[in-house]
Amino acid sequence: MVSDSAHHAAPRAESHELPKAWPFEEARKISNHVAAGGAGAEARPALLETGYGPSGLPHIGTFGEVARTTWVRQAYEALTGRPTRLLAFSDDMDALRKVPTNVPNQAMLAEHLGLPLTRIPDPFGKFESFAHHNNAMLREFLDNFGFQYEFASATDYYTRGVFDAALRRMLEVHDEIVALIAPTLGEARRATYSPVLPIHPRTGRVMQVPVLGVDPEAGTVQWRDEDGEAFETSVFGGKAKMQWKADWAMRWFALGVDYEMSGKDLIDSVRLSSQICRVLGKEPPAGLTYELFLDQNGQKISKSKGNGLSIDEWLRYAPPESLGQYMFHQPTRAKRLFFDVIPRATDEYLANVDKAAQTDDPAVLQANPAWFIQGGTIRPQDSSPVSFTALMNLASVANADDTATLWKFLQRYDPELSPQTHPYVDQLVGRALAYFRDFVRPAKVYRAPNETERKGLQDLANALRTTPADATPDAVQDIVFEVGKRYFAKPQLRSWFGCLYEVLLGQTEGPRFGIFASLYGLPETVGLIDGALARSADGNEHAVESVTA
Repeated sequence: MVSDSAHHAAPRAESHELPKAWPFEEARKISNHVAAGGAGAEARPALLETGYGPSGLPHIGTFGEVARTTWVRQAYEALTGRPTRLLAFSDDMDALRKVPTNVPNQAMLAEHLGLPLTRIPDPFGKFESFAHHNNAMLREFLDNFGFQYEFASATDYYTRGVFDAALRRMLEVHDEIVALIAPTLGEARRATYSPVLPIHPRTGRVMQVPVLGVDPEAGTVQWRDEDGEAFETSVFGGKAKMQWKADWAMRWFALGVDYEMSGKDLIDSVRLSSQICRVLGKEPPAGLTYELFLDQNGQKISKSKGNGLSIDEWLRYAPPESLGQYMFHQPTRAKRLFFDVIPRATDEYLANVDKAAQTDDPAVLQANPAWFIQGGTIRPQDSSPVSFTALMNLASVANADDTATLWKFLQRYDPELSPQTHPYVDQLVGRALAYFRDFVRPAKVYRAPNETERKGLQDLANALRTTPADATPDAVQDIVFEVGKRYFAKPQLRSWFGCLYEVLLGQTEGPRFGIFASLYGLPETVGLIDGALARSADGNEHAVESVTA
């Protein structure tokens, strides 16, 4: 779905002609951050980072953060002409504090609580450790979506000494970091807080204990375990790690991260980590705070509650680009994430592909979500002569049980179409059919027309009877409008179309009726109207009658 924008020949946006898309606003932040790094800073690739906690499997939020960061990366390269790197960083040296409920071998995991994730056996029995399993799932997940990134493991970076210089600096300013963090903690935790978590030399557990002394020159900390035994532990070579907020700041400092976005729930963490980064001696990265997802009732999505929508569920009903469209739109606003958003996101993506194919203006193109979702190279084949909503409504009226039924209508509409020549349309057909089966068909409720609507429907049927079968969708739409205006004042025309959807299709919304009628066929549409009028006349308006091709 997305690819490395460094390899695209996309036109560069001049700095005074910033395209009107939020990733370019973020790209400007990165450009300013890099420039503030002093002489020579702009010669290196800008470093963007996303973080991953491997105690759980990748999910729809993982996709959202990596996709959005990739789009910012793409905008920065188009804006500046300079390269970037994207680091997908796994916090796999973190201790397992509770057993996830969605994995096997719960009892075994419970026995290993407190150990770094890379030292806990894989409950699936496939990899060297639980972290190795979930890291592999992350890489497979990102690869399947075509993301370009570098993978980094906290355990690897700690043990190889990548962080050693930064860790020594952490000890040098240890007391300043404590002074920043302590006021945010409860009284008991405040009394024992240290940013350093030594690894117990015998048990291998990550110890949350008071640090009794630090020696920056030697690179060690002194502490006692729960039995009172005293230790002096090096912070180098993976023998210790940093607490969460300090660890984040240390990573920014050590690696020179220029950009990292995060969710609204981490606002306080970003603020504290930024302060620590400045204490260490560098400006924290630029970033975006994105809003969290809500369910259909406006409640925060929770993996433990299971009130969200998974990647697999989304991809059952729509192509991956539609998920990209959903993630692209207004990331700083809370959005509901449930099944009803899928058709709209799909149609928005298709509309944006059509718009992108019609312009050569770089500023217009680079303001189009499709330019980002397709990685800077517009694929005109990601299009459809009919909307996803129209396909679902066609499946609904035809009561379709297979894709062949829908293809009969599509090929009547355009004989040049076929699954072989238009594979993207075939994807849409299959997913529209799945969505219809699972959501539309069970929820269909027809209503009877009122007297005004009945007259309008009869008038429409008569008009369509005399309309040439090869009339264009726009011509049919004009007829629908003209009939509607005879029975509804202009402000009430919306009610006319509501009548068409609710009486004929058994739902509250639908596609442009002209396109639907052209797809379904004008004689068949007349039959649909006649059938609805007959049912309501018989007083059986809620009966769902199968209408086949």
